Amino acid sequence: MPGRSAEEWIRLSLRTPGILIFGMVLAPCGWILDLTATVAPNWRTLHDIPNTPPSEFIQQGIWDICRATETSTREECGLEDTTYFGNQIIPVAQGLMVASLIVTLIGLAVAIPGVRCWRDRPNWTVAGLGGLLIFLSGVMTIIPIAWYTHIIQDVATVSPTISVRVGYCIVLGYIGGIFEILGGFVMFIGICRCCGGKNRGEVRVEELPSRRIFVATVFLCTLQ
Repeated sequence: MPGRSAEEWIRLSLRTPGILIFGMVLAPCGWILDLTATVAPNWRTLHDIPNTPPSEFIQQGIWDICRATETSTREECGLEDTTYFGNQIIPVAQGLMVASLIVTLIGLAVAIPGVRCWRDRPNWTVAGLGGLLIFLSGVMTIIPIAWYTHIIQDVATVSPTISVRVGYCIVLGYIGGIFEILGGFVMFIGICRCCGGKNRGEVRVEELPSRRIFVATVFLCTLQ
């Protein structure tokens, strides 16, 4: 709130604010899901391939291609397909997914000092900047995932495409990206006080019940 000093506000609890806990939990969860989506070779699967057993299918990711069967857990990976890896979406997805993982780690490294695990008050500016980085990392994940999903039927490959299905990496990527976007956004809104200070778990001293003003004043004095 413009024109008001920080001393006119008091935190209702010394616990780490809920919005920071929310972000610091969702961000690592999203990072793990994004990591799995990045390295696993299952962005899409090709079924009903001519001249192959009905139970056999091909899994295509952004780094590797594998052949598997529904009756065995063994997979043959490292298949060559220059046509598939020549699609424009593949190098773009590789770059954005790796960048997203790196930016998430940087965001967490920036946010952790501001979350206030060892101080009386969070450093909202630092935590908010960390949340912004985490938000951007989620956007960098959603872009290639959404693009790949949109053109999934049209991605060229040397394998005859009869039946194309969405792989589990797409699902994990969507969930991980959404986790990071939500976690980063919630952390970022703490960078400024809004909703009467509720987003920070704060309240103006003059808005406290009269019987608590003395306690609030004493508390503020101890922080100075």
